[in-house]
Order: sequence, then structure tokens, then C-alpha cells
Amino acid sequence: MPEPGGSPGLRRVVRTMGTVFSCTVRDTPSPGLHRALDEAEALLHRADEVFSPYRPDSAVSLERAGAPVPKAWRAEADEVRALCEAAGYDTGGRFDAWYAGPYDPSGLVKGWAVERAARLLHEAGAAHVCLNGGGDIQLYGGPWRVGIAHPLRPDSYAAVVESAQGPLALATSGPAERGCHIIDPDTQAPPGNALASLTVLASGLTRADVLATAAYAVGAAGVRAWLEQQPGVAALAVEEDGRAWTARGIAAPDFTMPRMLRRVG
Repeated sequence: MPEPGGSPGLRRVVRTMGTVFSCTVRDTPSPGLHRALDEAEALLHRADEVFSPYRPDSAVSLERAGAPVPKAWRAEADEVRALCEAAGYDTGGRFDAWYAGPYDPSGLVKGWAVERAARLLHEAGAAHVCLNGGGDIQLYGGPWRVGIAHPLRPDSYAAVVESAQGPLALATSGPAERGCHIIDPDTQAPPGNALASLTVLASGLTRADVLATAAYAVGAAGVRAWLEQQPGVAALAVEEDGRAWTARGIAAPDFTMPRMLRRVG
């Protein structure tokens, strides 16, 4: 829930990748920012064209079929594959883009695309950017206030995160919106002691999204200590019984820690 500022700013809603992306630029509009916003929207659509496992002509589908990836897509396809391999290594296999057999980068691509689109706007001169992709958010500048939905109390927030100065990213994993869609790669089944939700904060959404997915996949046991070992990361977890806790690694990004269980709704 980003707060609007006093500037007229720019806003854009984009529907692609099976979800809704909303972009707020809290700076005085200029021709350059309008062009950058168009380019950010095009980037999100292109991510769907290249990486969707549901489109028969995407790079992912072509790779699965053993067909060559078009040259125009190869750099992005190679970058995302390398990021997936690195994410598997960095999480000790907790994030696995091959867990079901065929390559599927869906758990990484949305965060990567949002981070790239927000950075594009920032590098074009936007000092205050909020890009929300299906509830996962990349911020630049500030101040921003973001409400984290409570997974067990509809219309309430589990916490409010305040960021005075970005970049800051927030990614949430859990079954509240569309059931348990995350599989423990060790058991090939949903985590047995699952959290109600887990939100990870980091400077970039690619990493925040990967860590939220990886940590949620394993369940509540031991995850807090594991998250506290991740440099530059903080986390907020809500357990099935409603209890909540936070974790904060070394050199976490510059933001105010969540005000826990503040009921807004």
C-alpha cells in the first residue's frame, strides 16, 4: 500500500504474466519519464513473451522442446538461467528451477522483471518509484509506507514497513492468495510445517523473491536462523497459529523495521 505523495506523478497499470503490475512514479512528469514508463511496460510484456512456460513460442518452451532460442532473446534467456543456477547454489538447493523436471524459471522471473523495470525508471531520472507486481514490490527513493497483508485476518495488515530511502524490495510467499503452490524440493510436496506467510526484504526484488520462495518451501523449522545468516536481508513471518516473528541479517537495507501486527483494517 504505497502512500501517494504531493506530486502529480505518473501511474500505470499493466496486465501480463497472469497478474497485475502497478507502477507509481512520484516525480514531476517529463517526456523522458513518460518514455521510460512506456519502456518499463514493454519490458514486462517482453518478460512474458520470453519466459512464460504457457506460451508455446516462448524461449522456455523452445528450450524444453530442444529448439534454438532466437538470437534476440538469447542474452535475457542466458541471464535468467544463470540467475536460476546461482539461486539454487546460494540457497543450498532450496530454490530449484528444475524441481519438477523441465526448466521453469517462473519463481524468479517476475521479481527479476519488476526489479529491471523499476531500475529503468530510476536510471531515467525518477527519484521515487514504486513498482508492485502481484504484491511483490520494488521501491526507489522515499519515503514510502507499505502494508503487508495479514494472511489470517482479511482486511488487516501484519505489519507496515517504512522506507525512508530505497532501493528496497519486498516479496511475500504463502498460500493466502492462491493456495499452497510452493513445493519442498526434498519431498516434492508442500512443506509439512508451513508458515501462513513469509515476507523477505532486500535491496533487490530478484533476491527477495528467491529467498521468500526458498525459505517458505522448507517450512517454519530452522528458517529464522537461516534467514538471519543471509547478508542484507530482513524477514517477517506469520505462523499458522497467528504468532509472528522477524529476522534481520547483517547489513540489511536501510528501512524502518515493520511495526508488528499493527491492525489497520
